[in-house]
Amino acid sequence: MLYTAATGEHIVLCPIKNLKLIVMKKTLLALVALTAFFTSCKKDNNNSIAGTFKSDDIQMYGGKAKTWVKISGNGAPEQIAISIDDAAMNSLPAGDGGGEPEAELIIPFPQQYGASVFDHALVGWNPHGHEPAGIYDLPHFDFHFYTSTVEEQMSIPFYEQDSLKFKNYPAVDYIPANYIAIPGGVPMMGTHWVDVTSPEMNGTLFTQTFLLGSYNGKVTFYEPMITLDFLENNSGFERSIPQAAKVQKAGYYPTKMKISRHDGVTEIILDGFINKQAS
Repeated sequence: MLYTAATGEHIVLCPIKNLKLIVMKKTLLALVALTAFFTSCKKDNNNSIAGTFKSDDIQMYGGKAKTWVKISGNGAPEQIAISIDDAAMNSLPAGDGGGEPEAELIIPFPQQYGASVFDHALVGWNPHGHEPAGIYDLPHFDFHFYTSTVEEQMSIPFYEQDSLKFKNYPAVDYIPANYIAIPGGVPMMGTHWVDVTSPEMNGTLFTQTFLLGSYNGKVTFYEPMITLDFLENNSGFERSIPQAAKVQKAGYYPTKMKISRHDGVTEIILDGFINKQAS
């Protein structure tokens, strides 16, 4: 979730105020329960198994969501995805008009997840989008792929409680070119980074974009942010993911993001994984 404003040829960054208060109210107890769940079933990094593996179904409104991973014969991830069935997509709540996320859902990855750097996924549905008006105020999803653990994610406080850790940005080599940090931060998320060359930052209608997150010097998540209209009207879509010069954590990183709608599901897929060494 980002809060920015465009003025002419200049981008004015607006501090995040009480963003995600609704999330804290609606989902804190659920996240506490999930912490216990994740603690009790840590993933077994079994690189000897090849194939496609799915997580358990998670209830999402009137339908289900899950994650899946496709692993090659050498244990490397080929694809990692969030999958939402049509029953969930067709039962999305309209929201109360407050411009806040309706709910957020944490989904684990299957235990056979290869040498991926990702720990878990989070799906956020924003029925009215969010500010600034005219940019991100369209109905859209936030799809987070976390490199941090659920426990680490949940420990991130409100910005006012510890602003120094939000402002402790990763070194420039760990952030792709043209990405800038949004002032302020979000509890249970951190600081968001936006690509200032993205179309919606330059006067074009927002359809899809790709964000990053950080907290206390570490990159913590990758985030495709996609409108409902774009998902419904693009059964096949592919874009590149901007790459940083270096990574903090060794493992396989995606270079592409895909949308695939087929057989009653909508899938957000990270693809084109390459192995990178920490430096």
